[in-house]
Amino acid sequence: MTLESKQSSKAEKRRKKIIELTQARGNVSVEFLTDWLDVSPQTVRRDLKQLCSENLLRRRHGGVECFEQQLNAPYDLRAATNPVEKKAIANAVADVIPDGATVFISIGSTPAIVAEALANKSGLTVMTNNLNAAMVLSNEPSNRIIIPGGEVRMPDRDILGDGVLEFFNSYRAEYGIFGVAGVSEDGGLLDFHASEVRVREAIRTHCKTSILVMDSTKLTRTAPAVGGNLMDVDLIIMDQHPGDDFSSISDRVGDRLKLVGGDAS
Repeated sequence: MTLESKQSSKAEKRRKKIIELTQARGNVSVEFLTDWLDVSPQTVRRDLKQLCSENLLRRRHGGVECFEQQLNAPYDLRAATNPVEKKAIANAVADVIPDGATVFISIGSTPAIVAEALANKSGLTVMTNNLNAAMVLSNEPSNRIIIPGGEVRMPDRDILGDGVLEFFNSYRAEYGIFGVAGVSEDGGLLDFHASEVRVREAIRTHCKTSILVMDSTKLTRTAPAVGGNLMDVDLIIMDQHPGDDFSSISDRVGDRLKLVGGDAS
C-alpha cells in the first residue's frame, strides 16, 4: 500500500468514527474531536469540511451535528414499500434489457428489485455497487458480475466512496439503471449524500441509455444533495403520472416517461 493510500485509509476510518460519535451524541465540537482522536485541530476541520460537503453531517458553531430529519429510511422498510408498483417498474425495465447486454446498476431498493426481474436474462455484464443486485444476478452462471472494492455499508448492503466513483468512471455500459431519493419541482434529482449523487451521475454519463426507476412517492420526498435533472435522463419508468405539480416537467420529458400502472391521465 502506498503512503497516499495509507493516509486515505486512515482518514476514512477517522471520519467514520466522527460520524458514529456525532450520531450517538447529537453534536460534537472541534475541541472534543481533537482530544478524542488525538489529532490536530486542522486535521479535524479538514475531516468535518469533507463530511459536511457530502451532507453526512451539518455544521454548527464550533463543530458539527446530525440532521436526523434527512436520514434515509432503513433499507428493509424501503424494499417493502409499494412492492406492486416497484415490481411493475422492474418488469418494464426487463422488457428493455436484452440478453448479453452490458448494464450499470446503482444502489437502492428499486434497482435491486429490477435485478430480480433481470434474473431470467443470460450473458449480462453487470457493474454494480449494489450487493443485493449482484447476488441475485450471480445465480445465472453466464452473467459476468463486477463490483468495486471498499467497505460494505450496512444494512443497505452497498458500497460507496471515492473508489466507487473511480470504478464507474472506468467502465462504459449500454444501459445504466438507477434510482433517486426524491425529485424537486424543477426536476432536480435528489439523494441523501453528495457521494451518492456523484456515483449516480457517473452511471448516467457513462452509459448509452440511462434509465431512472422510481415510484411516484419519490416526487414528494426531499433530500439535501442535488445533481442531475429529469431532463438529462433517457428513460424514466414510473408507476403513475407525476400530477399537476410536475405537469410542466412531464410535458417536456414527453415520451421518455413510461408509466406502468396507476392513473396515466
